Amino acid sequence: MAPPLTDTRVLDLSSGSVGGIATMVLADFGAEVVKVEPPGGDPWRDLAAAPMWLRGKRSIELDPDSDRDRLAALIREADVVVSTDSPAQAQARQLAYADIQALNDAAVFCSITGFGPTGPYAEYPAYEGVVSAKSGRMLSFAGQRKREGPGFAAVPVGSHGASQGAVQGILAALIERQRCGRGQIVETSLLQGLLPFDLLQLLLTQLAEREPQIYPQLFNIGGGMPTLNYHPVMTHDGRWIQLGNLLEHLFYAFMDAADLTLLFAEEQWQGGQAEWTPAALEEMRDRILERMQEKTCDEWMDIFRAQGNVAAEPFTPTHDAVDNPDMAANGDTITIDDPQLGPVKQLGPIAHLRETPAEIARPAPAVGEANGFRWTQRHGDAPMMTASNGTTPSGKPLDGFTVLEFATIIATPIGVSMLADLGARVIKVEPIGGDPFREMGGGPLRGLLASKTNAAKESICIDLKSPDGQAIVAELIAQADAIVHNYRPGVPERLGIGYGIARAIRPDIVWVSANGYGPDSPGARRPSAHPIPGAAIGGASFQAGSAMPPQGCETIEEIREASRQLMRANEANPDPNTGVVVASATLLGLYAQQRYGVGQEIYVNMLAANAYANSDDFLQYEGKPPRRQIDAELYGTAPWYRLYEASDGWVFFAAPTCEEWTAFCQEAAPQLEDLSADDEAAMTAAIAQVFAQAPAAEWERRLTAVGVGCVQADAASCGQFFAHDEHVLANDFSPVAPHRRLGAVRRWGPLTKMAGGRDDYGPGVLAGAETDDILEEIGRSQEEIAHLRAKGIVWSEAVTLE
Repeated sequence: MAPPLTDTRVLDLSSGSVGGIATMVLADFGAEVVKVEPPGGDPWRDLAAAPMWLRGKRSIELDPDSDRDRLAALIREADVVVSTDSPAQAQARQLAYADIQALNDAAVFCSITGFGPTGPYAEYPAYEGVVSAKSGRMLSFAGQRKREGPGFAAVPVGSHGASQGAVQGILAALIERQRCGRGQIVETSLLQGLLPFDLLQLLLTQLAEREPQIYPQLFNIGGGMPTLNYHPVMTHDGRWIQLGNLLEHLFYAFMDAADLTLLFAEEQWQGGQAEWTPAALEEMRDRILERMQEKTCDEWMDIFRAQGNVAAEPFTPTHDAVDNPDMAANGDTITIDDPQLGPVKQLGPIAHLRETPAEIARPAPAVGEANGFRWTQRHGDAPMMTASNGTTPSGKPLDGFTVLEFATIIATPIGVSMLADLGARVIKVEPIGGDPFREMGGGPLRGLLASKTNAAKESICIDLKSPDGQAIVAELIAQADAIVHNYRPGVPERLGIGYGIARAIRPDIVWVSANGYGPDSPGARRPSAHPIPGAAIGGASFQAGSAMPPQGCETIEEIREASRQLMRANEANPDPNTGVVVASATLLGLYAQQRYGVGQEIYVNMLAANAYANSDDFLQYEGKPPRRQIDAELYGTAPWYRLYEASDGWVFFAAPTCEEWTAFCQEAAPQLEDLSADDEAAMTAAIAQVFAQAPAAEWERRLTAVGVGCVQADAASCGQFFAHDEHVLANDFSPVAPHRRLGAVRRWGPLTKMAGGRDDYGPGVLAGAETDDILEEIGRSQEEIAHLRAKGIVWSEAVTLE
């Protein structure tokens, strides 16, 4: 069957990788994508990853200011228009949504900006580092190295989130266009792209301000030693392995594979880790670290893979991760012959759709290779289109769709919550006792993390191992459009939710599987957790900086400190990195379902999703420029893209273009205008002297006024920023929602705003909060529900914690 977006016309007015990856995904799945480039081409074509994000497209060289008629003709016949102009740029170029709508009311217009459509930062330069620093993300890396000040945030997760947010919004808008016959504006930004990566701080900030005696203020999470479950370990040959055995049974599997289980016979290690004394825990840490030095990395990995229930992967830089054997076997890497570069090994599709798969063949086009282009003639009307019927887009394009979620912890649940924000009814089916993530954090933090991952859903808790529980699920499947789960192969079948079972009930069901390695890889049945793709795909090594891992550690104290830094670098971003792809993949399936009437299996895995987040370096070809590494102390990647200490506070400075460097010099340091970039150490020292002369807030005011990216990087934690910053509030990026336990609190806003947004984004849901309502909906009486509860078939948690 043809890819889902076949015959869909996409006009790509974007510049750079964020819009480039979004439209590449659309092209991968069948869209006809035409990239409009200024004379000379997209100025970011010299980026190492451009051969990938330009693939599958045609290129037109066109000056929008002098060739308005030609551009207007393309817009009139497009289904989708994608722009990365700032609000002011779009207005000045007459390419804002109102201009597009006047030419083509049926077009979906996707706007990708740095900070959103309005507010005081709307015109700040849209660089990942600028947005990351301003929003407090860099402050969360304070303490990774033992120095004062924030730490550079390496992996471009905001860009990854925004590009997938654009894909999601475009697909959802095309689905809604089928109902109303009209296009709409789809808005995302790098700032919105960062929202999935704050898992706690926004909520905790509000609670700490409300009840400071109960809730702590934590500006960075995990600043101390790692847990024993999530621990980097050094092997005999000096290489490092990341352990990711979050759940208790996985930790015991690791201890068994490491031949350390006899330690549990000793009195100090009786019971679970929570029952050990601090001294006993630290002694166990040393025993593990010492044991890991007895074999090489390859020897340990052979043992762990053979055991089958140990989550572990070596730390690998991204450029080497391109050769990952699991990704190769799964079809997550492909090679395209480029006429200029030769073979280019690169990322495959974001997901594997069994009935409507991606088709990727065409290499990146030369600038202007399709000058004179006309849209391909379509046989019949535009796909997924109806005549305008007076209905306007609602802000809830997935209204009427029902998604069943069978997933735990972070990656998949957070992705499904994005579908809920787009208007889908999401029913989270949890085990008795709830998603185990609800119990993590401990003390006053118990349950708070799950508020983020379960926003806007309904919840029912069911014993899926019982016949009565599976009968309930079968009735839910009959009314569902999609199932999303994160079980390992074989488990869905045992629980009554396997694809064959679901398809027999609902033939057009979209069935999405999200796990660590993918179904066709050697590691298909192995467990995974966020540190595993972080290590395996290179994000953790990149964030760790050039001083990590050290060349050699001679003492246990040196190993402990290196493991602390590596785990701080291997923060939680791989889970949201996966979540945004889960949402995009599900929408591709729903789009194909609506267009072709088919259901299908769809597979997403954490390795490929995190390769997309690291796509700036995830490709190989002769002459590829190397990824710029972070300096040893985590300031940044270049003198013109890094943190500097000001006379009061810290700034992040971004001036990668000649125009921006000139503007910086003219405003702040005329003496540096002719400074050579060949001696980067001298350049860094000279710039540092300039910033030391004034406070960070003053530098932000002066330099952003002349178009230079410079923001204070330590003004607020991400929680404080999203809770209180005037720009966030102006864009409604943290809307208030009524939580059953916590009352009215600001929650994380949607990754993508549709048709201007809505005013009823749902709160985090408690486990089983809608159990009775859902059972009544499928015909169970109050007496039957009471009987099911008494038998332990269904369950709900109490609103008030004990």
